[in-house]
Amino acid sequence: MKITLAPMEGVVDFQMRKLLTKLGGYDLCVTEFLRVVDITFPRKKFLSNCPELADGGYTSSGTPVRIQLLGQNPSVLAANARKAVLLGSHGVDLNFGCPAKTVNKNKGGAVLLKEPDQIYEIVKAVRDNVPSEHEVSAKIRLGYDDDSNSQAIVDAVQKAGASSLVIHARTKRDGYSPPAYWEKIPPLKTNLSMPVIANGEIWTVEDAFACQTRSSCEDIMIGRGALARPDLAAEIKATLNNQPYQPIVWADVLHLILESSRELLPHHTPHYFSSRIKQWLVYLKRQYPEASELFTQIRLMHRKDEVIEALESQLSRQ
Repeated sequence: MKITLAPMEGVVDFQMRKLLTKLGGYDLCVTEFLRVVDITFPRKKFLSNCPELADGGYTSSGTPVRIQLLGQNPSVLAANARKAVLLGSHGVDLNFGCPAKTVNKNKGGAVLLKEPDQIYEIVKAVRDNVPSEHEVSAKIRLGYDDDSNSQAIVDAVQKAGASSLVIHARTKRDGYSPPAYWEKIPPLKTNLSMPVIANGEIWTVEDAFACQTRSSCEDIMIGRGALARPDLAAEIKATLNNQPYQPIVWADVLHLILESSRELLPHHTPHYFSSRIKQWLVYLKRQYPEASELFTQIRLMHRKDEVIEALESQLSRQ
């Protein structure tokens, strides 16, 4: 089983990729999407999205990182994809799954699931312009309003020459509401030669193996579950290898959060740290009751220094 860390806009950034891959278990990371409209981005923009490019496209613990692009213009996406791999991205991923209204309104992300032919044109243009030694992957949902178009979407991705496909086993209409329909993936894979990675509702080790079985996919992608359980991938791999594993405790998580405060980049706004930590705590509350107390404590805080003081105070009581 290969495990990919999912791209999650606004949360799984450079700092989060560094922290989670340091804990182990991940074979690949995909960045937050770069929204492509009508220009080829300069090197600075790619580095802002993926600082790991300065280190060969790897996190500090050696996990390869792949840039994700989102857009509707095949030729402009292709030009940006080519530049991404030349700068050091380990392949390119194409986003056809983002459900955000603002993105879909501008004909990006999941709205393209209505147009398999357009998906084909995008994937083909990117594949034709990216050197063959680099993977071109795509991330989709089962459909937009329903899953009646699923097979046409999947076939379009394969016909266009994609290297692999991630299927988030829900429609755009489903959003992130459980369940994920892993059992709908096997029929879509029947005539595929490319690898398929299953995604959606993987919160525990048991979920990971259930997903693998019901989706008939050997490999998985973890998103929100990685934020709720920072060491989830490490425990999955330990279980696979029949190795004993001791999950991290709340004090360990606090150390991780504090460590992330030292990784802020020059372009981050003054409120970036507090906003990001609050988002993370929403997921951590699922696994760690202490996260609820901390969230309540810092909910109205904005300055980095006061949030860090609250974190250190709670850590001192552990």
